Amino acid sequence: MTQNKVRLANPSHSEQQGKFIKPQVMGILNVTPDSFSDGGKFANFDNALAQVEQMIVDGVDIIDIGGESTRPGADAVSEAEELARVIPLLKAIKARLNIKVSIDTSKAVVMAEAIAYGADIINDVRALQNEGCLAVLAQSDTPVCLMHMQGLPRSMQENPHYDEVISEVKQFFIERIKVCEQAGINRNRLILDPGFGFGKTLEQNYQLLAQLSQFQDLGLPLLSGTSRKSMIGNLLTRNVNERLAGSLTTAIIAAQQNAHIIRVHDVKETVDALNVLSITAQYQ
Repeated sequence: MTQNKVRLANPSHSEQQGKFIKPQVMGILNVTPDSFSDGGKFANFDNALAQVEQMIVDGVDIIDIGGESTRPGADAVSEAEELARVIPLLKAIKARLNIKVSIDTSKAVVMAEAIAYGADIINDVRALQNEGCLAVLAQSDTPVCLMHMQGLPRSMQENPHYDEVISEVKQFFIERIKVCEQAGINRNRLILDPGFGFGKTLEQNYQLLAQLSQFQDLGLPLLSGTSRKSMIGNLLTRNVNERLAGSLTTAIIAAQQNAHIIRVHDVKETVDALNVLSITAQYQ
């Protein structure tokens, strides 16, 4: 791939010295009937495409399409069903619109099809641990986001435990980066996501958020995804439709901690908040 395909360079020296770089906004588009955040609103093709168009108007940088729910307790989806949900939409977006598209999947078959039809990023909550995934990415030049998750979606929140969450998540990344490189995936294609809400307690989620910059020494772009999650709802006692303020606050904190991508449901509001933060940072 060319380096400018997704505009994700490794963290620069200036960033490491504290210079603020405004992150890209990744808009979430769940085309599933059981999404925790929108109740399947975008499972319909026309609704999904209209949402993509609206997010572009609102200033999104990347669209992240998910065809299988990864919420706690979610049921598995077959390869055929996931392909049917995401590939026609990906093809339509690439044919009609000028926007980068990420495909949120842990299946090698879906990854391969998505890459064939022009996906700009593969976003994998299993960090390429499922069968065949490493090989698919090694045969491409597409960037991939490796997320940390303790356990599996169905059970990950039952009893998460860490002796030291930052160091253990960091060690997981070190190991996965090594595995990727050994498989032939250049490290400059990797993005790291600590996996907020994926096998973490409330306290561990906020520790990860407050100390996100500690992952900078791995020298790779960081993705933060806290939007509308239970870490916000449980802290504030707010249902999923009342978490905008909390979501924006966590996005701002992640940006201040040098996240390169902020993954969100509320694109327009997040873009506004980051623009305010960006102009303010010039005077600090």
